[in-house]
Amino acid sequence: MPAVISGKVLVTGANGFLAYWLVKRLLEQGYSVRGTVRAQHKGIHLLETFKDYTGQLEIVEVEDIAKPGAFDQAVKGVDAIFHSASPVHLDADDPNEYIVPAVGGTKGLLQSVMDHGNSVKRFIYMSSGAAVLRFQAEPATFNEYDWNDTSVKEVQEKGRDASQASKYCASKTLAEHAAWAFMQDNKDKISFDLVAIQGPWVFGPFLQDVAVPEKLNSSNLDWWDAVVKGKKDDEFLADMGIADRRLEWIDVRDVALAHILSLQKDAAGGNRFIVSSGVFKWQDFVNIARTIDSKLPSGNTSYDPSKAVHHVRFDASKARRVLGINYITIEEGTKDMLAQFKEKGWIA
Repeated sequence: MPAVISGKVLVTGANGFLAYWLVKRLLEQGYSVRGTVRAQHKGIHLLETFKDYTGQLEIVEVEDIAKPGAFDQAVKGVDAIFHSASPVHLDADDPNEYIVPAVGGTKGLLQSVMDHGNSVKRFIYMSSGAAVLRFQAEPATFNEYDWNDTSVKEVQEKGRDASQASKYCASKTLAEHAAWAFMQDNKDKISFDLVAIQGPWVFGPFLQDVAVPEKLNSSNLDWWDAVVKGKKDDEFLADMGIADRRLEWIDVRDVALAHILSLQKDAAGGNRFIVSSGVFKWQDFVNIARTIDSKLPSGNTSYDPSKAVHHVRFDASKARRVLGINYITIEEGTKDMLAQFKEKGWIA
């Protein structure tokens, strides 16, 4: 399908950490945006934030994204869809709390597009590196041909006793599998294509209304605790072994950019794209932050980055080649996060 360089786009979960940036960039580039939220009051800050784009932004309520037909009205009259609505918390006992909305919401939205989205040309799904990687003892590099079926198997075998990380990873894996299966099963009935974006840990400045650090999204809260507050121990900061929370990272603004580039590039259709700025240990952020503000905690002073072992690496060369994306550096990302925290009055 051809690229979509103008028109109206639908952004699900529009009040999310990434989706806020996606809405911002789309509006800045002249697109009209219809954003979904689970309750109307969750869209108030969006409308206030982007009040200069009156007439370009509308907010609609989709209370239960897994309910059949939930998006039937929302998909009408749009040229493309960015699907970012999915649970990202890591505290549910029942794996279905992750899997049902992730899989059901994705399949239901695709069904709505097929039935009612006659003008849709491209469907861009915010998947995750969690759908690609596998936790294993030996270091490995993963690319777009890989799938995290090991987490799916763990959840199938252990249910509630599976690790929280595996529950989340399984939901992202199963949801993306479902999306590609839907496209294959209905290839003779649909007139749009699919793109899936897999990103790692996402940090960066936020646009949401966050009054106190404790209300930050989960990844930024970990960043705050590790880098600013010094709440994490040496093992967390500079772990040399396998750990599900120390993999690769990307700035939220780059994830938003990757989504928009995948909308605007003809060649992006029908592809998976891993986007990543590279590997990290938390102490890397700590060390960089202290070059900006020496009053911040020193963390693990015995850390030697030359000896760090990174068990999970992503090959993000395809996104660079096809989308033409270049990434914000860890130094720039750290500087911008600290600047925002200072602006909020959270650090002196």
